[in-house]
Amino acid sequence: MAGQQRVYKQRIASTQTLGKVFRAMEMIAASRIGAARRAATELGPYERALTQAVAAVAVHTDLGHPLTDERHDTPRVAVLVIASDRGMAGAYSATVLRETEKLLERLREEGKDPVLYTSGRRAQQYFRFRGVPIERSWEGESDSPSPEMVRSISKELLDRFLDPGLLTGVCQVHLVYTRFRTMMSQVPAVRQMLPLTVVDAPESDEEREGELGQVDHPDQAFPEYEFIPSAQGVLDALLPLYVESRIRNVLLQSAASELASRQRAMHTATDNAEDLITKYTRLANSARQAEITQEISEIVGGADALVKG
Repeated sequence: MAGQQRVYKQRIASTQTLGKVFRAMEMIAASRIGAARRAATELGPYERALTQAVAAVAVHTDLGHPLTDERHDTPRVAVLVIASDRGMAGAYSATVLRETEKLLERLREEGKDPVLYTSGRRAQQYFRFRGVPIERSWEGESDSPSPEMVRSISKELLDRFLDPGLLTGVCQVHLVYTRFRTMMSQVPAVRQMLPLTVVDAPESDEEREGELGQVDHPDQAFPEYEFIPSAQGVLDALLPLYVESRIRNVLLQSAASELASRQRAMHTATDNAEDLITKYTRLANSARQAEITQEISEIVGGADALVKG
């Protein structure tokens, strides 16, 4: 009995330590998710203005651009997967990786050759363990993407799409990430980013603004513009910024989703730890009562033996 009591006390102590760790991780995630949501929200006005400017050029001119033209000279397709660097976030990374597997299978069935890019250690480790080649990976900033990381990803994907080489360029760019709706709802999303479809910008804007809790008027008419130095020059300057803005939005949505998933998972883990502590405490008390009862029985039995002797 004494051995069982020691076992339960050790389990209570270890569970209390884990509970403190879970509570600390929950509080850290809760303190950082506000900043992630603000960063995504503050990006909204800039992205809307940039989208309207690009759409205005597309509506009032008949100019083409390499970023809006479809490519048919190569079957290579770039796929960027955005997962987490660390665990303890529930099914956040697993859901994104499952959607990525579906996308890769669909692209192969269409005769395409997927080229994989990863953001986050979980995605990198998952595909490397399965022997899937990774063209390039970014890690260390999944819950707080820096401007340098955003520019690095944007430049890499733009260079690959604009590369005329058959073995180095890509004809499409897809993003797999997690879209943040509320603290309790984050859903995986698959989006084709390149080639751009700026003429259909109101629909995509409505989707992105819905992610940030903002709604614009898609039926608003564009005024007449005079483009200086030229419409082509404006497109050359705006479209790379437009791509970078969309990638930044996706990374911020994923960061907020990761923190929300980690907070929820750590809250559940803390509750489970408290339940285990209550259970082990009850079992330890039962073992202690049984030990006391046994000692009393031994004392009474010894006393009776002395009396009879």
